[in-house]
Amino acid sequence: MKLCRFGGDRLGLVDGERVRDVTAALAQLPGARYPLPNHDVLIANLPALRGAIEAAVKAAPVLALRDIALLSPVANAGKIVAAPVNYKKHLEEARADPALHHQNQVAEIQRVGLFLKATSSVVGPSEGIAIRHPERRTDHEIELAAVIGKRADRVSRETALDHVAGYCIGLDITVRGPEERSLRKSIDGYTVLGPWLVTADNVPDPSSLDLELKINGEVRQRANTRDLIIGIADLIVFASSFYTLMPGDVLLTGTPEGVGPIKPGDAIDASISHIGAMRVAVRAADAPAAVR
Repeated sequence: MKLCRFGGDRLGLVDGERVRDVTAALAQLPGARYPLPNHDVLIANLPALRGAIEAAVKAAPVLALRDIALLSPVANAGKIVAAPVNYKKHLEEARADPALHHQNQVAEIQRVGLFLKATSSVVGPSEGIAIRHPERRTDHEIELAAVIGKRADRVSRETALDHVAGYCIGLDITVRGPEERSLRKSIDGYTVLGPWLVTADNVPDPSSLDLELKINGEVRQRANTRDLIIGIADLIVFASSFYTLMPGDVLLTGTPEGVGPIKPGDAIDASISHIGAMRVAVRAADAPAAVR
């Protein structure tokens, strides 16, 4: 399934260039009271909700995909776990370009480990990217995002992928500078997730997906997830050895070489095979988002 969030937190089933509004299925979700759960309720209950979604399709209003404003497919991520310099060629370019490393040592992911991004940085493609520090270089980074579907605590490599609900495109937007990664990457709107969640059963081999990112039609990044230094299953093992992963947590798996600056007025086109494509507008921080 390809599931999207749109408009006023509505749930859609993507079918080609159409979206079937299956929001009625959300009535089957368990109620929540204070204190609210520390995970995404929809993602946690997705296996049990499949029947309700399939039933809702029969009477679902049909909308044109081009007419809806896509939000992040994950509404309540508890954690965004990110893998730095997880492609060899990106590691090489980061070490070679002073504008990227700012005199900081750029070490291998095996040494520096993972880092966390603020959940307040999450937006969907329709909300765009607002450049908060125009006086500094801000870069694009395309990544495969794995969304955790069930609790993962110190899991084995053999069972790691069983904990993935699905995948989406992730843009890890980055302000360059000497500060820690988590600060420079956690700005509001600097984690774009979309265009929808493709459930894991529809992604036959996440370790062999083509990624491409264009700025105003110019290809900047192009790679395949087979080039990851630490693969997706091993990243889940790594992350879950430090903290328990919960449904709705997002794992950003790393960006390939070709990162570069963006500025207000740019259009980012990002695509990953077996997932889809999304266009994201870049604007100044004081300019309104073009959400419909």
